[in-house]
Amino acid sequence: MASLKGKVALITGASSGIGAAVARHFASLGCYLSLTGRNEERLNGVGKDCQQWGLQADQILLQTGEMSSDADLERIVLETVERFGRLDVLVNNAGIAKLRNLERSTMEIFDITMDVNVRAVFHLTKLASPHLIKTKGTIVNVSSVVSKVPSCNTFYSMSRYMVDQLTTNTAVELAPYGVRVNSVCPGIIHTPAFERKGMKWEKVREISKRRHPLSRHGEDTEVASAIAFLASDNAASITGHHLPIDGGRHCMPGSPIDAT
Repeated sequence: MASLKGKVALITGASSGIGAAVARHFASLGCYLSLTGRNEERLNGVGKDCQQWGLQADQILLQTGEMSSDADLERIVLETVERFGRLDVLVNNAGIAKLRNLERSTMEIFDITMDVNVRAVFHLTKLASPHLIKTKGTIVNVSSVVSKVPSCNTFYSMSRYMVDQLTTNTAVELAPYGVRVNSVCPGIIHTPAFERKGMKWEKVREISKRRHPLSRHGEDTEVASAIAFLASDNAASITGHHLPIDGGRHCMPGSPIDAT
């Protein structure tokens, strides 16, 4: 089992979906948490969940903020270190996926997607790196299988490919300081994001059976377990890796999954 007991992790996009699952799993492992998200009510709910999974209230820091705001990103990192005195793990999970292919795209949506999915990840990595160097910590970026296979969401695929490249390059750059950097590349995971985007989950689930060799979609808890492994000392020799958690979908590039 991955050991993160007593370490400090900053997790973005922690108010729902994969980020919330990561927070709960890390809490069960005794990892102190700095959680950030846009929705204060949902974030507070995740904070209460983490207490039920074993943490005390003072071992959890909740911060709302926008990933597109440099001031918010700077505050999030600063207040994390001020509260806990250190930072061991950065999980760059926050992201947006607006359903737009080339034909339906706008430059406004392009800019928003890149700001949140790429620029914020780069900026947080830069802000957190001095603190991670002190602890010989780790970074886990949440990418996607669509960084490797076609998608009906052009902007999102582009942004996730860039996250994988950022992972590779920062892994090399930070390796001399003992900091490891990896990404996970989930396939279809059932999260509230599908409903918010107007996608029909039943249709997605049926398509997933055909497009994933394991004939099923993934669970957010499976992604959380993989992130915990990569963040722990059990993965001490792993850096610069893009780990598919996709039921084998990257082996079957085929046509994109579109369930609108």
